[in-house]
Amino acid sequence: MKCVIIDDEPLAIDVVESYVQQVGGIEIVAKCTNPLEAIILLNKHQVDLVFLDIEMPNLTGIDLVKTIDNMPQFIFTTAYPEYALDGFNLNATDYLVKPIPFHRFLKAISRAKEKYELENKVVVSPQVTETAAPVAVNNFIFVKSEYENIKINIDTIIYLQGLKDYIKIYTSDTQKPILTLSSFKDILDKLPPSKFIRVHKSYVVSIEHIKAIQKSKILVADMRIPVGETYKDTVMKRLGV
Repeated sequence: MKCVIIDDEPLAIDVVESYVQQVGGIEIVAKCTNPLEAIILLNKHQVDLVFLDIEMPNLTGIDLVKTIDNMPQFIFTTAYPEYALDGFNLNATDYLVKPIPFHRFLKAISRAKEKYELENKVVVSPQVTETAAPVAVNNFIFVKSEYENIKINIDTIIYLQGLKDYIKIYTSDTQKPILTLSSFKDILDKLPPSKFIRVHKSYVVSIEHIKAIQKSKILVADMRIPVGETYKDTVMKRLGV
């Protein structure tokens, strides 16, 4: 994996660099203290992972993510825990609070590598070998909840709700939602895209379980799910409304 470290504090860059050097399979291709220069770099070069500070002069790390059209996988490294929800909503791979303990760094790297391997999975056919996006081949997924991995049949999933660092999964065969420490991106990587649609920064719904569509809400089971303004056009077009 090729990575870039972006932080306006050289000492913070040194810490991340020393951690990366202790982990195999990651190559640092650039270090930036200026977020504006980092944007130029990310638009010109192929990068797999970005370590990104939030509070920087001229441009915050959050604004930088929103500026890049095809933002690579990224991990926020910041002294401000109050931005965690923003990181979650932007689908950050992880959110590390300075001073960063090495064991938390290892956990973040492990998650990043899993995503990288999943997104670059090679599919082999008799004549063609190509890189393809992950596709669910089973009718179930496993999610970690508390101290066990729970099997969930995909067809029973009604909708998912994002809550800070957690996802609530509502299904038709359980009375209480299943709570798992994850991001929407992690969960959606496991689900068939033809069956689910993101309608709000905090909600993903099963298309099969949609009962009705209103101007700004979708009725799923007995729940009225809000449709976010930024998602409305895509949702309506996808559903043919």
